[in-house]
Amino acid sequence: MKQYPLYSLIILFFFSCQPKKNENLNNTTLDNKATLAFDQPPEWAKTAIWYQIFVERFQNGDPNNDPTLQNIKGSWPHKKPASWEISNWTSDWYQQTDWEKETGKDFYTTVQMRRYGGDLQGVLNQLDYLQSLGINALYFNPLNDSPSLHKYDARSYHHIDVNFGPDPEGDLQIIASETPNDPNTWKWTSADKLFLKVIEEAHKRNIKIVLDYSWNHTGSEFWAWRDILKNQEKSEYKDWYLIDSFKTDSTEFQYKGWADVKELPELTKTNVENRKHGHPYDGNIPTPIKNHIFAVSKRWLEPNGKLSNGVDGFRLDVADQVPMDFWRDYRKFVRSVNPEAILVGEIWWEEWPDKLMNPRPYLGTIFDIVMHYQQYVPAREFFAKAYGYGGAEKFKSSIEKIQEGIPENVLQSMMAMSASHDTPRLLTSFYNHENQYKVSGEQYKKGKPNQETYDRVKLYLAHQFTFVGAPQIWNGDEMGMWGSDDPDCRKPLWWKNLHFEDETDLSLPDHQYKVNFNQDIHSFYQKLIKIRNENPVLATGKLDFLKTEGDLLAYKRFNDQSEIIIIFNNSNQEIEWDNPKIQGTDLFNQKEIILDQTEKLAPKSFIIIKT
Repeated sequence: MKQYPLYSLIILFFFSCQPKKNENLNNTTLDNKATLAFDQPPEWAKTAIWYQIFVERFQNGDPNNDPTLQNIKGSWPHKKPASWEISNWTSDWYQQTDWEKETGKDFYTTVQMRRYGGDLQGVLNQLDYLQSLGINALYFNPLNDSPSLHKYDARSYHHIDVNFGPDPEGDLQIIASETPNDPNTWKWTSADKLFLKVIEEAHKRNIKIVLDYSWNHTGSEFWAWRDILKNQEKSEYKDWYLIDSFKTDSTEFQYKGWADVKELPELTKTNVENRKHGHPYDGNIPTPIKNHIFAVSKRWLEPNGKLSNGVDGFRLDVADQVPMDFWRDYRKFVRSVNPEAILVGEIWWEEWPDKLMNPRPYLGTIFDIVMHYQQYVPAREFFAKAYGYGGAEKFKSSIEKIQEGIPENVLQSMMAMSASHDTPRLLTSFYNHENQYKVSGEQYKKGKPNQETYDRVKLYLAHQFTFVGAPQIWNGDEMGMWGSDDPDCRKPLWWKNLHFEDETDLSLPDHQYKVNFNQDIHSFYQKLIKIRNENPVLATGKLDFLKTEGDLLAYKRFNDQSEIIIIFNNSNQEIEWDNPKIQGTDLFNQKEIILDQTEKLAPKSFIIIKT
């Protein structure tokens, strides 16, 4: 989730069964299951090809479970019209429907009311597509039951969203029969069971599953928060949230919402010291909340007591907002359940939009890896020739500074970001290369990019899949989708078998763009993924820069058995290869190649040579 500037004794845990209500996990001990050093990321992370799925916009595989007005009650914007209905997957993204016009609100307000009906059946339908693409790790945006399209406003942490499964009404009845803070009463809904099937089918295809959670806040429909709204200071959950004052005859009910968003009430932190946005800080989360979080985590790590049926780790949202002592406890707990599970931290902005956070304090004994936006920034600057461009020399210097002090095996495992649900899509980011991080305004181009942009994105992708770090794909980028920042990066995916209406350009209302699956871009991704998967040196080899001069960038990945040299001409003109001769196999074009001083590198080109 995007962050903006609005804003010691280590205890061992044992969790052999789901805890009873208010059972104190802090007073128990752990089985020593560890097969992996505590401060090391799992080995599989180095060879991961990540694909990020935003389920509501991935595919509507089951129209019978589509959301209703009642299902999305409590989500912003409020006061949706009675005529509200599911949006047409293939319609013009920028055209308001009749019910949207009825609200009298602008496009960027009503678009947040839309639901397109993406669900887990849609994911199941496309697992073969994902396997054929070559990915081997899925990162799901939150699946927890929630009224929003993004699911960061949980109604329940321990259940999958009812509209992601086949029986929303039946699931609501099951949820209502539980005591939500007593794991012994928890049951499996049809949506829960369908997610377990997704895990099973993904694992059959050797695809890992990582699930997104925010332990910093819940939604305003969360069961504990609803109890507080009803009972105020008499609620047994009154200490779960950062509440300034309860409602009395003389006071108003006031509380802290994350980033001042009242739909996201923030969970309590204790023993807090030196809390500052974008920096790690000391403190913890109260034991009752921690017990609940641990129970939810174990439910998905080891469903029905079987690790093989569970998720392979968690991506942790707005991780800098959560205190470090909690994260230390959480790591110990997760590793006690599954020693091979990965923890991925969202460690992003210190000062938006100019300064990214330092991830080092979070690596090792907190998270295994972070979403490595830090490495994407200089890569975009170089390959897009973006704001701040300083040639290959600046790129090399920036990368060395970013990597300094981080262990090699951690760098190799980092999630190498390109775009996400919180950023402009890769093509649109490169199209607006003259902007640093600005993602809106009249000058921001939101339509189909020009050919120069496609060419430069291909250069970047050749870099992403040959450089240090595990490449990440935001769902739809491999289809050639474009879109500016949230919500425009969250359009329904452009599946090949669908026919889409032309898309209006908001800044040029008379102009429209053809919308369709881009086979050329898809094949390009597929080819690069195949090269990386077939050449482990690109995942686990060392890195040496060979040539960094102006628009010419060359580096090699190597180990004792293999060496691959990657060369880029980032210029719009030919460049002479005035360097030592290289002979080997051009992996992208599958042909033998000799590169000597007489050769000229074509404009905006790359070569991947296995020597």
